[in-house]
Amino acid sequence: MSLYSANRLHKLRMIVTGGGTGGHTYPALTTVTTLQARLRETGTEPELLWVGVADGLEAQIAVRNGIPFKALITGKLRRSTNPRDLLRNLVDAFRIPLGVLQAALTVARTKPAVALSTGGYVSVPIGLAAWLFRVPYLLHEQTLSIGLANRILARVATRILLSHEASLNHLPARARSRAVVTGNPIRPAVLTGDRAKGLAAYGLDPNLPLVLVTGGATGAQQINRMVTGALNDLLPYCQIVHQCGSHGHAEMSQVAANLHPQLAHRFRVVDFIHDEMPDLLAAADVVVARSGAGTVAELTALGKAMVLIPYPYSAGGEQRITARHLSEAGAAMMLDNESATPEALRDSVGMLLADPNRRATMARAATAHGRPDAADRVVSEILAITAR
Repeated sequence: MSLYSANRLHKLRMIVTGGGTGGHTYPALTTVTTLQARLRETGTEPELLWVGVADGLEAQIAVRNGIPFKALITGKLRRSTNPRDLLRNLVDAFRIPLGVLQAALTVARTKPAVALSTGGYVSVPIGLAAWLFRVPYLLHEQTLSIGLANRILARVATRILLSHEASLNHLPARARSRAVVTGNPIRPAVLTGDRAKGLAAYGLDPNLPLVLVTGGATGAQQINRMVTGALNDLLPYCQIVHQCGSHGHAEMSQVAANLHPQLAHRFRVVDFIHDEMPDLLAAADVVVARSGAGTVAELTALGKAMVLIPYPYSAGGEQRITARHLSEAGAAMMLDNESATPEALRDSVGMLLADPNRRATMARAATAHGRPDAADRVVSEILAITAR
C-alpha cells in the first residue's frame, strides 16, 4: 500500500501540473472544472493544488479560477541546435534537480491521492516526485506525437491518457498497456454555441456561407497574408470573419478598408474573438485555422469542414503531423510548405463552398476523430485510479 492510500478514503486531494502554453494549460483547467462539477453532485469538493512556474500561463489561470498555486523553479530541454539554446540548456540543466527537489517536498507535504499532468517541461518534476512517493500519477498528451516531457514521464506514469488513437504507436512499447484514449478536454461552452447569436454578433447574413479564419489568440502573419491574397476571389461567394491577432490588426484593417464597397460588408476583421467564439464556430460552414491540439480537438468535436495551415515551427513538427493525419483521413484539407499560398487557400475554400456534399463528408470524417466527452473520460480515469 502506498504512503497515501488512507488519504484517498476522504476528500479527493489532487496535484495538477502542466503549462507553458494554452495547449497544456486549458485541458488541465477543463479537467479540473469537470472534476469539481462531478464531485459536487456527491456533495464534496476536491482539494486542489496547481504546480507550475511563476511566470507561466498556468499561474494566471490558476489564480483567476481560485485554484491554489505553487511555483517551482525548473528547467527546459530545448531540441534546437542553435548555440543560444544550447547555452540555455546548460544553464537549465542545473535548475532541473532543484525543481525535482521542490516537487518532492511539495508532494510530501500535500500528500495527494493522485497527480495529473498535461505536459510541458514543468510537469516533469511533479511526475518524477509522484513516482518516487508512489502516488498514482496520470499524464495526458494533447498532440498526436508524444511531447518530449511526456515521453520521459510515460515510463513512470500509472496511466497514460491520449487524445488520438494513433498516438499509441509513439509510446514506448512497455507503456502501451497503461494507455487509454480519452480525447483532449475542450471547453464545454464550445459545444453549446448558438448559430443565430454568432451571426447576429457580427451582423452577418444567415443566407450566405460563413468562413471563419483564425490564426490563434495571437494571430498568424502567414495566414493573414494568405487571406489578403484570396479575399477578392472568395467574398463574392461567402462572408468571412477573420481573427487576425493584435499584431496584424492594423494591416488587416487596412486590407478591409481597401475592399470594393460591394464586398467590404462581407469581411469582418477582429484582433481577438472573445466569448462569441462558440457561437461563431456553430455558425461557420468552413474553418481555416492552425492545427494546434486545442483547435483540432474543438473542430473535430464539432464536426467542422476545415482547412488546416500548420505552424511551420511547432515543436517536433506536431502541427504538421496532426494536419497530415486528418487530411489523409478525409477530415481536413492541409496547406503546407509550397501549398500554403493565397491561390491554394482560394481554391481549397472555394471548392468546399461550391460543394455542400463534400463539406458534409469532411464534417462526418472530422466527427469520427472528435471526442466531445474527453473531459468526462479523463475525470473518470482520475476517479477510477483513486478508488483502487
